[in-house]
Amino acid sequence: MGLKSDKWIREAAKKGMITPFCEGLVAKGVISYGLSSYGYDIRVSDEFKIFTNVNSTVIDPKDFDKNNVVDFKGDVCIIPPNSFALARTVEYFKMPPNVLAVCVGKSTYARCGIIVNVTPFEPGFEGHITIEISNTTPLPAKIYANEGIAQVLFFEGDEQCETTYADRKGKYQKQQGITLPRILKDDK
Repeated sequence: MGLKSDKWIREAAKKGMITPFCEGLVAKGVISYGLSSYGYDIRVSDEFKIFTNVNSTVIDPKDFDKNNVVDFKGDVCIIPPNSFALARTVEYFKMPPNVLAVCVGKSTYARCGIIVNVTPFEPGFEGHITIEISNTTPLPAKIYANEGIAQVLFFEGDEQCETTYADRKGKYQKQQGITLPRILKDDK
């Protein structure tokens, strides 16, 4: 398994792996996004779900209460101090059956105490990527919509995996927008 170059990513994008695809790195006056040396810098959309404790409920990943988040749409999202928001990528991904991707936050945000977490893009996954953004500082933090938020690194396996995310009908397959936590029910 090896890290894939910009040439490989460009060819994969032509086959619909990343839509929309930005051929080069856009960096002037914005937090950079687009094709980079060995990866692709994804953009955060203008849709956010900001965590709130207004309802004094408990976060339960097995029974998530939608009242725990406040929807926000705009060019700049302010994440409160020591708080958290969910967002999604502008880009829609269609992962090949022999490719795994991992995502790491951009240093511009990390240097401001903003941590970005994204779980791996499994072989066969398709959809927008839900992004977790944590403001670890005691100050409000700005997140700029339609600009870079994280870098995706692609790893191509020597062979196709035995069971892809699509094959096992993963619970987040073909997600659109920001997807809250889900648990599959026994009566699936």
